[in-house]
Amino acid sequence: MKVRLDQTDRKILAELQRDAGQSLDEIAKKVGSSKTPVWNRIRKMREAGIMGQQTVVLDAEKLGFDACFFVLIRTSEHEAEWQQKFLTALRNRPEVMEAHRLAGDIDYILKVRVQNARAYDVFYQALISEVKVHNVTALLSMEEIKSTTELPL
Repeated sequence: MKVRLDQTDRKILAELQRDAGQSLDEIAKKVGSSKTPVWNRIRKMREAGIMGQQTVVLDAEKLGFDACFFVLIRTSEHEAEWQQKFLTALRNRPEVMEAHRLAGDIDYILKVRVQNARAYDVFYQALISEVKVHNVTALLSMEEIKSTTELPL
């Protein structure tokens, strides 16, 4: 079901993406409305599934997670049983920040955040002991140039 959003809804969403910790009064002021209509719009958008859980963005490096690896996975296994086992393995690994199934030569790409290369090797060894993969290539990010969770509304 596609939900129709007007300009005020989009402004509210943009403010929430920028800082979900703002008060309703602050958001209402910024979008040119009052508190109750803003709350009602937010409630309706939540009920429609437009917004998921609210979280806090943490600084990975300040918390000691200095290494970010992009892991390219090729597999010769495509049966439902293997896929379920693979997905379960990924979901059970907190180091996996993102996982995508791809079209093309690479089957999956993972974004993995760990303390260092040794911690990545522990992750890698555990993953390949749980599921059979044909080929794994790990790329170390040297510098994060841009990272955002904000959609261009």
